[in-house]
Amino acid sequence: MSEELRYRGRKREGRHRDTWDPFQLNPVGAEKEQKKRCLLVAQYFVAVFVGVAVLVSAVVAKGSLLVLSALSSPNSLREKKDRQFYMLMLVFCLVFPNFLVFLKSLWRCAFKTFVAPNLKTMALICVIESLVSLGTSLLVLVVMPHFDILTNLFISGGVCIMSAVLQIVYRLQRENWKILFPICSLLLTSAGYCLLGMDYYIREASHVDRQKKDCFSYVGLGIFSSFLVSLCWWENTMQAKNRMQKVLAELEGFRDFVFVISSILRILVIGAVYLIYHKLVNKSIEWNNFNLAGHEGDILQIGLVLFFLQAFCSAASHWFGVVACKINAVRMSFALPMCCTGPAVLGLVLVLFLTQAESFNSADAIGINDFCRNLHLLKDKNTTNVVMLEMFRSICRTSLNNDYFQWPFAMLVLEGVCMWGGFVTCTYYVWKIKVQRIERTSQLFVRRLYESAFIDLSLLLNTKMKLPKAQTNENQDELQNVVIYLCATMWHETYDEMLKILTSMFRLDRYRGDPKEEHKDSFDFESHIFVDDAFMTEKETGKRLVNEYVEDLIHVVTEVYRVFTNKEPDDVSIIETPYGGRLMFVLPEGNMLYVHLKDKGRIRNKKRWSQIMYMYYLLGWKGYITKNPQKMPRMDTSRESLISMDGEIFLLPQYDNDNKRRFISDDNTYILALDGDTDFHPKAVVLLVDRLRMYYNVGAACGRIHPTGMGPMVWYQKFEYAVGHWLQKTAEHVFGSVLCSPGCFSLFRGSALMDDNVLKKYTTTATRGAEYVQYDQGEDRWLCTLLLQQGWRVEYNAASDAYTNSPQEFKEFYNQRRRWGPSTLANTLDLLHSGKETVKRNQSISSLYIFYQMFTVGSSILGPASVTLMVAGAFQFIFKMNGAIAIIISCVPPVFYIIICFATKANTQITIAAVMSVLYAFLMTASFFSIIGDMVVQGTFLTPTGVFLVSMAIMYLVTAILHPEEFGLIIYGLMYFICIPSGYLLLTIYSLVNMNNVSWGTRESKEEGEQKQTQSVLCNKDCRLCCWDMKIQITQEAENAMLQQITSFATQKAPLLQITKNETQPQAAANPEPQDKPELATEKTAEAKNPPAHKSKEAPLKDKDDSSSDSDDSDDDDGGKKSIRSDSSDSSDENDDYFMNADLEEMEDIPVSDWVEPVKEEFLKKLTYFNMKRNLQAQIRYTLRNKNQDDVVEDLILMLTDTLNIRLSKAGPEDILAQAEIDELQHELTNQARHILKNNKMMKLEKRVKRAIEKTLSAPQVQRLDEGENDFWDKLIERYLTPISDTQEHKNRVSKELKSLRNKAVFLYFIINVLWVVATFFLQLIGNDIISIKIPKFSEEKNITEYLKVEPLSLMFLFSFAILLLVQFVAMLYHRVYTLIHVVSYRGTEKDYKEREPEDEEEEDQTVENQYAVSLHSEDFQL
Repeated sequence: MSEELRYRGRKREGRHRDTWDPFQLNPVGAEKEQKKRCLLVAQYFVAVFVGVAVLVSAVVAKGSLLVLSALSSPNSLREKKDRQFYMLMLVFCLVFPNFLVFLKSLWRCAFKTFVAPNLKTMALICVIESLVSLGTSLLVLVVMPHFDILTNLFISGGVCIMSAVLQIVYRLQRENWKILFPICSLLLTSAGYCLLGMDYYIREASHVDRQKKDCFSYVGLGIFSSFLVSLCWWENTMQAKNRMQKVLAELEGFRDFVFVISSILRILVIGAVYLIYHKLVNKSIEWNNFNLAGHEGDILQIGLVLFFLQAFCSAASHWFGVVACKINAVRMSFALPMCCTGPAVLGLVLVLFLTQAESFNSADAIGINDFCRNLHLLKDKNTTNVVMLEMFRSICRTSLNNDYFQWPFAMLVLEGVCMWGGFVTCTYYVWKIKVQRIERTSQLFVRRLYESAFIDLSLLLNTKMKLPKAQTNENQDELQNVVIYLCATMWHETYDEMLKILTSMFRLDRYRGDPKEEHKDSFDFESHIFVDDAFMTEKETGKRLVNEYVEDLIHVVTEVYRVFTNKEPDDVSIIETPYGGRLMFVLPEGNMLYVHLKDKGRIRNKKRWSQIMYMYYLLGWKGYITKNPQKMPRMDTSRESLISMDGEIFLLPQYDNDNKRRFISDDNTYILALDGDTDFHPKAVVLLVDRLRMYYNVGAACGRIHPTGMGPMVWYQKFEYAVGHWLQKTAEHVFGSVLCSPGCFSLFRGSALMDDNVLKKYTTTATRGAEYVQYDQGEDRWLCTLLLQQGWRVEYNAASDAYTNSPQEFKEFYNQRRRWGPSTLANTLDLLHSGKETVKRNQSISSLYIFYQMFTVGSSILGPASVTLMVAGAFQFIFKMNGAIAIIISCVPPVFYIIICFATKANTQITIAAVMSVLYAFLMTASFFSIIGDMVVQGTFLTPTGVFLVSMAIMYLVTAILHPEEFGLIIYGLMYFICIPSGYLLLTIYSLVNMNNVSWGTRESKEEGEQKQTQSVLCNKDCRLCCWDMKIQITQEAENAMLQQITSFATQKAPLLQITKNETQPQAAANPEPQDKPELATEKTAEAKNPPAHKSKEAPLKDKDDSSSDSDDSDDDDGGKKSIRSDSSDSSDENDDYFMNADLEEMEDIPVSDWVEPVKEEFLKKLTYFNMKRNLQAQIRYTLRNKNQDDVVEDLILMLTDTLNIRLSKAGPEDILAQAEIDELQHELTNQARHILKNNKMMKLEKRVKRAIEKTLSAPQVQRLDEGENDFWDKLIERYLTPISDTQEHKNRVSKELKSLRNKAVFLYFIINVLWVVATFFLQLIGNDIISIKIPKFSEEKNITEYLKVEPLSLMFLFSFAILLLVQFVAMLYHRVYTLIHVVSYRGTEKDYKEREPEDEEEEDQTVENQYAVSLHSEDFQL
């Protein structure tokens, strides 16, 4: 820590030498992300744990099957009745995995999707599955009981023979020499079979354990059945070689239905083999012997334990194997344990034999032969001894028990080595396979089914072979490249809030690195910020300038740039657009940042319209030009910024990104929706990208949102958000689909947004009351509803953390939830209304999920009544009053508040709600202790309130423990508890009664009219008398305008004075703001700040009078706009040619509006002495960052800094140089640098250093918007985004509809809750003695059983509530496991921030190549 303080102190001292203002901000999170050591340890721990789990479960599963085969053997020491039962357990072991697949596939067919199968394809699959099942049944039920335990262990290795043959035939190897692996596998397996036959020939000839000649038929049957089993994985070879593409493609569509049929067939085949062989052929089944009772319970116990061990451990081994692959631990945690399973089982058997055999040597036998002869004397029924006895008896059937010689046992050992080597060499590709993070199970394994009898071989052979695709030669192992557009919408954010979002974007830029270079996560990104209400009118001059929020944003960008790079922004462009303006920045690593400044007089404001704006721009327009390359704008090659910081020639990022987009489909184009105050880290974005990248049907994914701030309201929201994400969102994710992906941090797939009936419908302008509630009050939820209805899935990733400011004031919180509550209800009801169609279209949503949502909605509707009854219970216990009277008293406050909400204004309602919330908090505190006291008095917690309290406390505590990083939030649970009446009773009433208020309610500042009232308000008192309830506000923008207003008022006698367009046409350009809508009457208009004063040495800028007049003409009216743009379009080609040959000074002749010059002057501060010195040092260090160049770097910095000091000795630290002086300084610095490089014999670096100097001295650019894009914006605004100007008639009609909708909703809520309360009230009146449910309660004092009488209605509600919580809790456990898998997978591939080692020095004529085949030479940019 002390070293860090000293380091910051040294940096500050360096800055202080050059300026009197060396102080800077250091935003939280600006430092480079580092891997946490505890997370690294946890990552390795999880990998080791999973590997051990895979090995142990596979060993237990395989060992249990071998023991069952030994117990059911005709040669075992068990009685016939026992052997019959153990054989039945073997049948169950084979049936169990088929039964699981049947259930899962039937569920998906019934509740997900059903596709009619192709009969030919289904018939082919069913035939193959039947053959595989036949082979498995013959091998396990017929052959293995006649073999010893070691032979059974070894013979299973032969099931890889068909896979080896197909690999040889289709040559599935990337390198030719690797064909040796399947050849070796085939040879070793064949040799193993030969040794098997030879071993049994010697056993029969030597009469080992009275071996009969029928053993050869079982050897042949075993080889044949192994061949049938090896057909199981035929699909792996075919998909790797792209054979039978049509069949496999058809199979993917109806695989679930095929699995339903095939699993039934497999079960039938298993049953048929069992019955035919053991009933008809062997005649070993006697139905009466299945009646196990009495002392035969030991048999039942052994058989069931072995069955459950085999079934459970085989399923666990399969699941842990999948997990191992998903966490990128294929070798250590999957391949190695699977390959070691056979040797581990063999070692375990031998260890048990060597250590436990002595306890079975009752006759003190000498030698293995005597030991084996005496085993039949032992008939112990003990569980452990029975298993050991049969295991040793099976070993005694091998050549170890040969009376003549022992060497044939070596053949059995050699057979095992050959079989083991055969399947290891056949599955060699598993060791080299590369998997993506959380890759889909269907992409990891070919089949959903595993073979429990051969669990280790089944998993290895089922692992997909990933090879280059035949048609495109595309490597399946590599991630597909994606492009991410970060889109943040801003509305009156503070400086600190802007600092958060900008810091997050710069962090992502640092994580991504240079866009010319490939990244391990294979993504490119652009950042876009859309600022609503970005302009204001200066009252003194009437000029249209950017407001204080934009000024703050510019300062934040500059400040964050300094923190990350120690210099000013390099490439800044200022562009006028039809919607206002645009600022364009190149981030430190070369990625782009665009700031779109929206003028509410030209384009609609509010968040939804900003979203439509960037969706059409990024998906519509950019997608269009990338599909039509001839439409792409040409690059202005006269700029110095064609050179990156390391001196390489490259396309400007804005053009390079569009070029890359040509090779990226809409499916891999993502939009990250953000709020202007969101704080996130790169990890959060990457984890969301993983969800969309791996699952095509995922249209959106959201992360864990953390509210930030201080105060009681924030504490309440912290726990509320935690509960919502811990339980509700995880349940939605697991059982169906998340209903709302919050707009503050959500990733959307481009193709999903572009789907039919999504983006197009999202542009719908609300015209009816219900539409205002659903469309505009919760736009993110409505967008997700549209996605769900079109068949897309919305997911939740708990490890993707984002932080956003939450309301800290009671009023702001209530107004926010006043918007959210009705919108949530409206969208949920819309989804439920279209439930049948949605279930048909959406694979993630089932009928059961629709029912779950209906139950959830019903519970929320009954929330007020439930809280009222809870309060009544508190009254009843504390004041010892009658239950019916307590209910009546508890209903008084809600009814009172309903009357208040209908009778008073919103502010009064909120004030009264705040007072009532405090009173309710005291009551809830007393209620908390009263519930505990009630449980003590009753002597049980099985009271309705006791069950509620205990279950909630336990559930939340366990849930918090499972979220260790958020465990501290449990502290806010008490705050949440005492605020339940406020959040679920008063807030519900407030939201419903004020449903007709569709204003935003948050982030609104002083009303614009109130600010102007202090400037000049005429006839205010008189107008109030004339216009009863209406307030007249007349602002004196100019004296003439004022006179026109008074004249207009006198002649027209208008009820509300306003400046009409025809009367004030000369002033329209200066103030193009439309009349505010009623709900937007409180928008903030900041007072204009004076532009920076011109410095004595400031560069000559454009004449402001000309620019002002141009602005006036261009903004005159719609006709004026069109005429100006028409002129611009006519001369576009001429201007493009002009840009190709012009100097920077000539480029400044572009006509600009009033707001451009002050913004440009702000960025010209880069050319002050202090900033130039700092920028030059940073540019030189970054350009020459090779360790071998440290000496020359220090020389350059020292000499060039001295040159700056001498040259600018008379300039102040804040003076801006004129262009002529900049050119002179650039020439001198270039000559000085050349001289230094020549002395150091490093002339090859001359171009890099020269470009670094040019970049340091480059000025911000004023650019012209491309003609095609300009036309796009004009048409987009005209079609969808024209500012809304509703007539008074429309406003009145909508107001009536909203009030009618409000009345209906209030009536519905009121009736439902009243019915619930009334039902409980009459049950109280009737009495518990008549209608009640008796809960037994044992009394120790009286030694009798008493009964606690509970109303059936309350018990039913609590039971339903408990089921809902239990369902959500189970979903949370499931989601936690897969979140852990994803986090561990990410940590294993996380980027490590290390100093980059530049490549060897490049030639001066540099060529840059990237994966998109864009090749640029330095000659291409010569003027």
